[in-house]
Amino acid sequence: MDIPTILTSKYSGTEWTLSGDDYTGLTWHSDTPKPSEAELANLWPQVQYETAYARVEQARQAEYQATTDPLFFEFQRGDVTEQAWLDAVQAVKDANPYPEAV
Repeated sequence: MDIPTILTSKYSGTEWTLSGDDYTGLTWHSDTPKPSEAELANLWPQVQYETAYARVEQARQAEYQATTDPLFFEFQRGDVTEQAWLDAVQAVKDANPYPEAV
């Protein structure tokens, strides 16, 4: 479990410090209640999924810009078929699948 990642993702706007890697080193500086170790553990699978999903989105966007966007403009000019562009989009999706939902 990555406590800083969980807190950054699910408890934005709170203030805390972490000494070491485990829950015992978590010092809560915010007025809101400090989450329990069990609460953080329960959030961890969702945070892992969201992080993996964001990485896939970023990779797809980079590939779209590099490969499919130029093909789209070529399709608009009539230099390639719509299917060529759609095939390239699908290839990016196939190369960068989303993680399975939790």
